[in-house]
Amino acid sequence: MGGSHSHSHAPVPGHAGAAHRWRLRTAFVLVAAFFVVELVTGLLSGSLALLSDAGHMAADVVALGAALVATRVAARPDTTGRRTYGSYRAEVFASGLAVLLMLGVSVYIVVEALGRIGMTADVASVPMLVVGTVGLVVNLVCLFLLRQGAEESLNVKGAYLEAVADAVGSLGVIVAGVLVAATGSAWWDTGVALAIAVFVAVRAVSLGREVLVVLGQQAPAGMDPEEVAQALGAVPGVHEVHDLHVWTLTSGMHVATAHLVTAQSTDAHAVLDDARQVMRGRFGVEHATLQVEPDTHTGCAEVTW
Repeated sequence: MGGSHSHSHAPVPGHAGAAHRWRLRTAFVLVAAFFVVELVTGLLSGSLALLSDAGHMAADVVALGAALVATRVAARPDTTGRRTYGSYRAEVFASGLAVLLMLGVSVYIVVEALGRIGMTADVASVPMLVVGTVGLVVNLVCLFLLRQGAEESLNVKGAYLEAVADAVGSLGVIVAGVLVAATGSAWWDTGVALAIAVFVAVRAVSLGREVLVVLGQQAPAGMDPEEVAQALGAVPGVHEVHDLHVWTLTSGMHVATAHLVTAQSTDAHAVLDDARQVMRGRFGVEHATLQVEPDTHTGCAEVTW
């Protein structure tokens, strides 16, 4: 017999992304305001480090905006009847956009830095120091706001990593400003810009791997499918477990399906309840679709994929 437990697909008000929307909104306002200041100052001062950091800030503005839109889309009820898992994965797509933007900014910085080789550049160090210091303060505030949410939501984590890269970028601008003022050489400005590009790219690749794990429907980090199968197999009355699949829908929302083979005389309802408790209590999977089959049933052949 199949386990028929109803699952609601209405939005979960307390899901990770929605719970931290106010953090994203506040960070968005701060970053957008500072981006304008940094861009204008970078153009006036001729600092590539400032312009590269402003470019990264622009990417942040877009990424944070996308993250905010994604949390709202994820919390919106499905009126089509076709999105049987809701729209929660919109947050993962927003994280993927953040990755692409970070990589794009890194490439832009490298191209600009290489273009300055052999050229003389007049860089004003004082504006770099002032704006770099203000930017560092803004980014530290954003880090404080987003840190807690980053532990619970991949979407917020993408924004948090952007803020980390921004903080490093602002620190780099300060260092470049000090070195340019001390030596009179604009090479320090270019060198710091390249260092910022490498740092941003590394962060982007790290986040991108996490996004691909979710989109590729791989088993959640820290959850071994073999261990899950063994735990379900240890449920009283279960003789065999097959067609087991575990994956992540979005941050904090794991999903599983499995077929549990039992003796014909076994109380299927008790097996179903016990197995669901194992998935919920031991593995944190609230949405587990489990099919209970008597061992005399021969119509269920394990699929080939």
